[in-house]
Amino acid sequence: MVDPAFALGAFAVLVLASGLVFWPGRGAWARWNRLRQASARVRMEDALKHLYKCEHGGIPFSLESLAGALEISRIEASWTLGALRERGLVRLDGGAFPLTEEGRAYGLQIIRTHRLVERFLADRTGVAPGEWHDVAEEREHRLSPEEVQALSASLGHPRFDPHGDPIPTPLGEMPSLEGVSLSRLTQGQEGVILHLEDEPPETYHRLLESGLAPQMEIRVRSVEDGGGLTLEADGQVVALDPMGARNVTVALRPLQSDPRESLPTLADLRPGGVATVVGISPKCQGVQRRRLLDLGVVPGTPITVELSSASGDPVAYLIRGALIALRRNQAAWIQVDLDKAA
Repeated sequence: MVDPAFALGAFAVLVLASGLVFWPGRGAWARWNRLRQASARVRMEDALKHLYKCEHGGIPFSLESLAGALEISRIEASWTLGALRERGLVRLDGGAFPLTEEGRAYGLQIIRTHRLVERFLADRTGVAPGEWHDVAEEREHRLSPEEVQALSASLGHPRFDPHGDPIPTPLGEMPSLEGVSLSRLTQGQEGVILHLEDEPPETYHRLLESGLAPQMEIRVRSVEDGGGLTLEADGQVVALDPMGARNVTVALRPLQSDPRESLPTLADLRPGGVATVVGISPKCQGVQRRRLLDLGVVPGTPITVELSSASGDPVAYLIRGALIALRRNQAAWIQVDLDKAA
């Protein structure tokens, strides 16, 4: 015979547990359901990005390519495509899945967020370049359109991410990226790096380790039969394998997109000279950029050349009341205005 007190207590525990699990909007079930819905949304947004990149780049799309890009099974990829069709973001056209206007705009919004986050990480943090993509992949799904616009405004509405990719406009327009693959250049040709492809990560890390960056001037020294090449980049000799050469996009003439590149730099000043900071070159990224910002090297800051070492490198600068020693290559990153010197 069951003890009535025990039965009543067990019933109360069951009711309480049920309330904790199924309480509308607050229980464990509600939390799990919200997490499931968020995961489904993230998967659909990643699928839209993949579809856009295939469509924009003329790359064949398939369930297998989607499954590989999202690291899911072929069945899960099929379910995701079905969910996109139900929401009117893609349509079925024979064996293809072209984006609708709404789907294309949605995909561009995610790409815009991703590239702005990468720009923020490069300009305002000490996050290593090799980590920008992964951090942006996570944060791109969490920002509202209002937060994205505020982020863009805080960065001065940049046109390119730190890899050189164009950032879509708030109206859903993708600026064109002109240029050719470095692999197509011949010996003696010169250019300016426009873009470093960040996928696959292994190749991108090798490009970073070689010291290459957007806006850098290069000259091809030699080309190998297999497609690899050797080039000069900012005075350094760099050897690239065929994959690395294909993942670098260059312009065959100097860029005019950023007038700040023609400005004098702190390295041009002589002892006793004074100048006002205009900005930091986009070539300076990651920890180095973060250090300069922490030292107060921001637009409007006056800097005075105080002392020079016997060799002329490093040089001591007076920045916001502190004496800071900088190497010549570091000073060359700091763009200044001599006319507005304090």
